Amino acid sequence: MRRILALIFILGLSGCATLTNMSDSVGDLFKDSDNSEPPAELTEYESEVKLDILWDKSDGDGTDGLALNLVPAVAEGRVIIADHDGLIQARSLLDGELFWEVETDLPISSGPVIDGDLLFVGTSKADVLALNTNTGEAVWKHRVSSEVMALPVAVGDNLIVRSADGFDIALNREDGKQVWSVEHNIPALSVRGEGAPVAVGDMVIIGYANGKLMAINSADGANIWETSVAIPRGRSEIDRLTDLNGTPVLNDDIIFVSSYKSGVNAVTPIDGEVIWRNEVISSFQGLSADYSYLYLSDSSSDVWQLDQRNGASYWKQTDLHQRRLSMPAVYGDYVVVGDFEGYLHWLSKTDGRLLGRIEITDEPIVAQPVVVEDTLYVYATDGTLAAVRVLLF
Repeated sequence: MRRILALIFILGLSGCATLTNMSDSVGDLFKDSDNSEPPAELTEYESEVKLDILWDKSDGDGTDGLALNLVPAVAEGRVIIADHDGLIQARSLLDGELFWEVETDLPISSGPVIDGDLLFVGTSKADVLALNTNTGEAVWKHRVSSEVMALPVAVGDNLIVRSADGFDIALNREDGKQVWSVEHNIPALSVRGEGAPVAVGDMVIIGYANGKLMAINSADGANIWETSVAIPRGRSEIDRLTDLNGTPVLNDDIIFVSSYKSGVNAVTPIDGEVIWRNEVISSFQGLSADYSYLYLSDSSSDVWQLDQRNGASYWKQTDLHQRRLSMPAVYGDYVVVGDFEGYLHWLSKTDGRLLGRIEITDEPIVAQPVVVEDTLYVYATDGTLAAVRVLLF
């Protein structure tokens, strides 16, 4: 476990202006050691679902071995992906046919995010780029203060961007001009990566590395409320890590947010009042939700189902322990996670048991899969994009 945490901290040192290739470091951390906890071995079991890869494409270089926030974005019959070398592609949801591609020559670190006729990406060199969703043509580019890891979020006329050095910035959606900027203090040590803001009316709600959840007026950046949902404890900087690193989830007028070492919380978006806390779970990823439950992978890659009403746990799946799972996706009656060896695992919503798995690639699946009707789209770190469907026996 110590080695797993070491990886998180290497990736999470605050204030780093540039990224370096982490492949060697990652490999060293997972070599055999008497104090390391190895990933669970995959075992044979009787599958209860039949899984079919409808199509897969392997264009682009994915994340280039870096810890980035590159995700598939879906809109109007197409799925759009980006790689760290600056290639952005739009493909058909139906068969993966290429609609368009563009070489931006920018080190893309987050996105893409689609909002109507525009799509947005952030870069490791502090650029935010807007492109036409239908053609890939560049519309504008704006330089912010540092690397952009969080997914930008469009709220009204503004695009809300978070930079790695603690600034929240609003850019005009149409031309990229800065509307406002607010700086927040960040701890000396934090888990790498940032959750995206969540729009609630004309507010955006953002979780920070210091354990605070804040509501900000999207028009002018004014602070509406803030709540300490994760309280730092302990003497060392490592002990006091309380990052709200995953994107908060808005469901049925309640905000749900997970934290590293300080549990899962339910908060009212009106005033930030904490309704309940489940302090047992530690997670540096976000949550998924359906009509009644929350789903998450914790820091040990155990998968949980929680009741949205009170945070109580209904089941915990430990068969994928330490397999470095992606954030879960909800697919009908199933929960789906990717792992570090390129497998997708299908779990029962009812009790968490493993129902089936399929190998997409031999490289990690870090990005949360995206579900569109009866098809799941997954993007792996090596640039593999695949469409998968369940066929019941």
